[in-house]
Amino acid sequence: MIQTPRLTLRELTPDDAPFMLELLNSPGWLTYIGDRNVHNLVDARQYLEERNIPSYEKNGFGFYAVVHTEDEVVIGTCGLAQRDFLDDPDIGFAFLPQYAGQGYALEAAQAVMNFAQEDLGLTRILAFTLPSNEPSIRLLEKIGLHNIGTINIPDDPEELLLFENS
Repeated sequence: MIQTPRLTLRELTPDDAPFMLELLNSPGWLTYIGDRNVHNLVDARQYLEERNIPSYEKNGFGFYAVVHTEDEVVIGTCGLAQRDFLDDPDIGFAFLPQYAGQGYALEAAQAVMNFAQEDLGLTRILAFTLPSNEPSIRLLEKIGLHNIGTINIPDDPEELLLFENS
């Protein structure tokens, strides 16, 4: 769907359940995003079928599997969400720890931003993250987003930094 020099971004499928199980229980996910109570393959498949896959038809976009082109291994997710509590879509990304620090997240996020603007015609892209998540903050700034304040999302007491591209 989306190609970069090292990556292919494609829609997630139920067959991605083993990857999703690993990702949702990785230290970075648990620290910065939170426990989604996905503890087995059945949970992971259900998570994909209820939370990720419907977005493609409903919104025309969603979170994508980030596949390392060379060996066809799924290494992370990156994409857009349309959340009920935000007026515009937000970009998000998460990678397995063994692929951190190699520029994959930046490459994928820049490709998603280009796709959002050029192919989907979106002009305003948001993002949010914990104030303590310095790697994500740096990445968001590198792809052209800037901090516009804070936000509290429903059912989460933590105050998050809110970013936008416009």
